[in-house]
Amino acid sequence: MLRQDQCTLEIKTGTQGLTEITDQVQSWVASTGIARGQLTVFVRHTSASLTIQENADPDVRLDLETFFGRLVQENPSLYRHTCEGPDDMPAHIKSALTDVSLTIPVADGFAMLGTWQGIYLFEHRHAPHRRNVILHLIGE
Repeated sequence: MLRQDQCTLEIKTGTQGLTEITDQVQSWVASTGIARGQLTVFVRHTSASLTIQENADPDVRLDLETFFGRLVQENPSLYRHTCEGPDDMPAHIKSALTDVSLTIPVADGFAMLGTWQGIYLFEHRHAPHRRNVILHLIGE
């Protein structure tokens, strides 16, 4: 019988960077009792995003953060939208270049991530935030 479930995770961020949320997501998927289906992970913000990346070597996260910092400069002279601070418009651009939603297959009651894959919230602002991540699972 096809059914669905949904929840909201509140993720506290400290500053710009990647925060792994894999354990929270996997725990919730297991708690639903849905063994096989499709999971959608969605972040409800325009200055944060989601990604699936390697979770074994922390240098991968540091290299990604460094790369995005170089790619999208925090220089107010480059942007018109500056009323929310010098990191806001660059945060919107970084979010546009990444994903706000992920789709992950579920089997045997778990999101089917690869051996070294983790789910990350990518905070693009400097100040701490509380980010809402919606999890929606449909399956049987």
